[in-house]
Amino acid sequence: MLDTIKEILAKQLRIDENDIDEDTLLREDLGVDSLDVVEMLMAIEDECGVMVPDDEIANLKTVGDVAKYVEENK
Repeated sequence: MLDTIKEILAKQLRIDENDIDEDTLLREDLGVDSLDVVEMLMAIEDECGVMVPDDEIANLKTVGDVAKYVEENK
């Protein structure tokens, strides 16, 4: 799942997938803003079939957090 999330983020943010790992911070390291989060979550929903409720978004701080959430909620 981590590879899928990395691929989505790399494509969305136009960065090298190799620059992303499970400890990469979404906001601090990747500069993800609220619009990026919405786009990322829409892509994850399309790709993985997992919806992330608004109240869970604040808990997703790293790429690994996102991957873990998707895995646990498939």
